[in-house]
Order: sequence, then structure tokens, then C-alpha cells
Amino acid sequence: QPGERVLDACAAPGGKTGHLLERAKELEVVAVERDGKRLERITENLDRLGTRATLVGADAAATDQWWDGRPFDRILLDAPCSATGVIRRHPDIKVLRRPGDLDELAREQARLLRAIWPLLKQGGMLVYATCSVLPRENEHQISNFLRDCPDARAEEIAASWGRAGRFGRQILPGEDEMDGFYYARLVKQ
Repeated sequence: QPGERVLDACAAPGGKTGHLLERAKELEVVAVERDGKRLERITENLDRLGTRATLVGADAAATDQWWDGRPFDRILLDAPCSATGVIRRHPDIKVLRRPGDLDELAREQARLLRAIWPLLKQGGMLVYATCSVLPRENEHQISNFLRDCPDARAEEIAASWGRAGRFGRQILPGEDEMDGFYYARLVKQ
């Protein structure tokens, strides 16, 4: 909503940040991306759209390095993942992924979730998203987070797309000609 403060963690290449700003121009959006080249892409995309956000080059989980202490009304965490949901457009993923990658990615997802959760206002909402179809990166990740964070609760996402799970919604590759994505909505109590 206009006037809200929104964090887009892991924001590159900036499409989600731009979309948020196009939907409600009066937002204060902070977009965090640790990769310098990818941060440049956010700048290019926001310039193309004629929108502005506060861009921060940092690890989103290293909040002591970039956060100003003002809580966010909304947080979007499009977490680094295995990208198994976009495999039909990027078949090289089958070759590039290694057995240990999933363990490392799951740890990174959990680290990010736990680090940015305290930045959310009470009553605020965090949307966790991946382009993965693997439960370990999706439902299991959210289940573990909810178990460890008593002030978090999952809210149903009522939608016609994807499949409702215990927490969130899963879109499988090819459904409605879309890639595979997972979304969960968490509210701070």
C-alpha cells in the first residue's frame, strides 16, 4: 500500500522491485543485492521503468552492515535456490548442480529467513519465494522456520494458480505455461 516501507532482499535483476513501485508509487522500497554486477542490472531496470528505490550492495543477512533500524511493513525474499522450477528454459541446470548444492542452498535460505525476520514490523508480512520445485527448499524450509520462530505464522494464499500445500503454493513447470515457483506468506504476530 502507498506509504509502506518494503524490503526486496536478493533483489536482482530488479523486476520485482520495479513491479512493486509501479503498483504503488508512494512506497519506500529498499532493494538489497550482494553481487555488484547484478546491482547494476537493478539500476538499469529501474531507470528503464522510471522508478526509484534505495539500492544497497550487501549481503541481505548481514543486517548490521546496511539496516538503518527502521522496520519494514513488507519483505520479499526471493531466495537463492536450485532453480529446478526453470529447468525447461535452462536445461543446463541439470548439469551445473552438484550433490552438495542443495545442502548449501537450504542453509543459505534458512540463514536469510532468520536474519531478515527481525526487520519486519509486528503485523507485517514476509513473502518467501523460490523458483524451485523441491520441498526441501520450500515447504520444509517454511515448516522449520515456523517451528523455530514462535512469532511467525503462515497465511493461506487464496489463488487459482498453483497447488495449495501445507504452507504456501507450488506451481509446477508447465502448469498454465509457467515455470515452477513456490510462494509462502508469513505474518509476524
